[in-house]
Amino acid sequence: MATTAEPVRVDRAQYLLAAGLAVVGILTIVDARGLNVGFDDPVGPRVFPYVIGTVMVVLAVLLAVATSRGDVAEGEEGEDIDLTTPPDWVTVGKLVGILVLNIALVNVLGWPITGALLFAGCAWSLGSRTLLRDVLVGAVLSVGSWYFFYVGLDVPLPPGILDGVL
Repeated sequence: MATTAEPVRVDRAQYLLAAGLAVVGILTIVDARGLNVGFDDPVGPRVFPYVIGTVMVVLAVLLAVATSRGDVAEGEEGEDIDLTTPPDWVTVGKLVGILVLNIALVNVLGWPITGALLFAGCAWSLGSRTLLRDVLVGAVLSVGSWYFFYVGLDVPLPPGILDGVL
């Protein structure tokens, strides 16, 4: 009695993902070669891009091998989500608009103000109805993140109209 093996199901999109991952990994490795390395740091700034690029290439190869063996990702069942409902494009449009507004105003008003507006606007577009609380929480988060980046990481974010106050 002969048994027939099931044909291997191949998801070609996974090959595209593996190829993209490999390209990004190789570009990361190649780009790391252009970093200037000082003599006082034995590890140097190249180590992390080399490691990340190598891991990306290895993962790309593993994904390609798994795909060739018929490993196919399972679709998300969406726990409490009704997957038959259409996307809410109004909410997506609100979020995109708030993000574009933030990008346009961050150099003028500064991160502490636009960050608070970004948080409050995103909370509003996602259904929050407590505007005052959202603005206060956004202000605490944006001022806190501004100080974290400016003082802790020495990365200057634009203070905008609050320059000299913060």
